[in-house]
Amino acid sequence: MKAIVVTDPAAGTTGMKLVERPEPQAAINDVVVQVHASGFVPTELEWPSTWTDRLDRDRTPSIPGHELAGVVAALGYGTTGLSVGQRVFGLADWYRDGTLAEYVAIEARNLAPLPGDVDFTVGASLPISGLTAWQGLFPHGRLQAGQSILMHGAAGAVGSMVTQLAREFGAYVIGTGRAADRQKVLESGAKEFVDLDNDVLEDVGGVDLVIDGIGGDIGKRSAGLVRAGGTLVSIVGPVEARPDDGSAVDFVVESDRAQLSEIVQRVRDGRLRTNIGNVSTLDDAVAALNPTERRKGKTIIRVRS
Repeated sequence: MKAIVVTDPAAGTTGMKLVERPEPQAAINDVVVQVHASGFVPTELEWPSTWTDRLDRDRTPSIPGHELAGVVAALGYGTTGLSVGQRVFGLADWYRDGTLAEYVAIEARNLAPLPGDVDFTVGASLPISGLTAWQGLFPHGRLQAGQSILMHGAAGAVGSMVTQLAREFGAYVIGTGRAADRQKVLESGAKEFVDLDNDVLEDVGGVDLVIDGIGGDIGKRSAGLVRAGGTLVSIVGPVEARPDDGSAVDFVVESDRAQLSEIVQRVRDGRLRTNIGNVSTLDDAVAALNPTERRKGKTIIRVRS
């Protein structure tokens, strides 16, 4: 099969190569999925799991990519709940070869059915962004109707989903970003926009929940914006400053079939829009994942036409 591989952590996306690799085999409780579309997060190449296995042994050349939509091609021993030929989407294990390939072996529990009226390209754009947004808002952020939320990086793939979901659940959303992002953030459902280059962040006042998709100095300053009993959730790494009278959490997104089904249903009925930018083929993936200019939205690799 064709696959993108990486071998050098220092090379980043420029070190990607399109090669031929053996097709994977399904282990116990696995399925093999014929990948139709794959998502990719550039920060994957900074994660130790991209380069080593769980025992810290080198596993390069490794195949990156963890989001996928495709069709089940084979079932491993003991696999239940899915069938050959079924359309699926989901989030692949961090420590195994990923989805920038024609086939991937993945635990069946990490997949959810992809309805026939949802395009594979859309399905592949949902797992990391959608699950991060859902888990940041609800299990970790404990969002309640009527609360206020500040979303840093609200125009991004995760931020736009956080904004839409929070609005649906009755929250007052304030989004932050660059000046050029204002209209997009407001169209996603934010009631206010903070231009981080020109506005004073502290003028926001106290909020119930901050979801930080930027980190650094913005994340540190945001701890002081959480009102008593509120929560600061970081989706970009460890929390560097904690609220005086609230809680702080960072987390690694996990696959969850029920949550994936909630997310895709909202896409189907128009309550949730995904944030897709460039769509490329597997043959052109290396160039597409090394853009010469800033692109808005998520890059999706269309593995099969």
